[in-house]
Amino acid sequence: MADRCAEILVVDLLGGIGDLLMLLPSIHGLARRNPDARLRVLTHGPGAGLLRVDPAVAEVRTPRHGRPGAERAAVVEALAARRPDLAVTTTRYDGIPDLLLASGARCVTDLWRRPPPDEPVGLRYLRLLHAEGLLARADLDASPRVRLPASARVAGEETVDRLVAATRGPAAAPVVLVTDAGMPVKRWPEHSWRALAERLAALGHPVLTVRSPTGEAHRADGDPPGVPLPPGDLTTLAGQFAATARRGGVIVGPDTGPLRLAAAAGAVTVGLFGPTDARRYGVGGVDLQGLPACPHRRATAITEQPCWWEARCPLDATGPACMADLDVNRVTAAVRAATRHPALVWRPPAA
Repeated sequence: MADRCAEILVVDLLGGIGDLLMLLPSIHGLARRNPDARLRVLTHGPGAGLLRVDPAVAEVRTPRHGRPGAERAAVVEALAARRPDLAVTTTRYDGIPDLLLASGARCVTDLWRRPPPDEPVGLRYLRLLHAEGLLARADLDASPRVRLPASARVAGEETVDRLVAATRGPAAAPVVLVTDAGMPVKRWPEHSWRALAERLAALGHPVLTVRSPTGEAHRADGDPPGVPLPPGDLTTLAGQFAATARRGGVIVGPDTGPLRLAAAAGAVTVGLFGPTDARRYGVGGVDLQGLPACPHRRATAITEQPCWWEARCPLDATGPACMADLDVNRVTAAVRAATRHPALVWRPPAA
């Protein structure tokens, strides 16, 4: 192991909640290997809120505005505030690696170098930091785990208790649907969500739904496919996921931040993967891959896929063929299997 550092700066300005959660084991690993260090993280909101309640993180910084150049300016400010001994970044744009290198700190500025197509992104980060002598071999087994205050856990328990009781159905394990994907290319068809909710409810599972960031419970008109969880920040949502996990419940959703948050809060997940390769971006629960033989999927260069930005599928003009390939029967079976194996669920430590 290399000498321990007193000041560590971690920069993750990729923009997604899921991106930050994939880096979380590395953040916690650096904190464990440097117990006396002041570890700061520069990232975007709303993911920053999760780190502000994390005892491993001394300070969380975010860009001051959303205009071009905000991220670079935020790095300059972070370096001016305190010079780090070690700087680690997932962010490669706008000359940010060069800014860190010019600070004189020891730097790891490329956590994406030469990735194999079947290695999970979070594990890739850990392996590269281990190769740099910054993490121990034991850190390679770490998974994302959010640190929640007792208040968030209590609130989550009260919310899930109330909503499950309101369904007035049999006491089967609850299932939470994350129907919004953030990007159209990752969305499972609305009719599939409704069919899944109806089948699970008929089998006695209380079905809850995560509201989208805009406050809508779903995308189409009419009633949502399940009882909506009340809105709140990510810490609130993580508390609700932790309460669901304690009841042996399952979270179902596409490759998006809330699904990763559910896993990090202790819940079993059923992930619906289409344009992204589940071998590389899988959450670690039951990761279902739609259309696994798609000739256009690029596991290590997803933004270069023809469908990525506008969801224009070369195989189906009506929508992403890979997401439509995920049959409701298959997803229902995966959820049922997951609820029958509560021993596989990671349990968060008691507050």
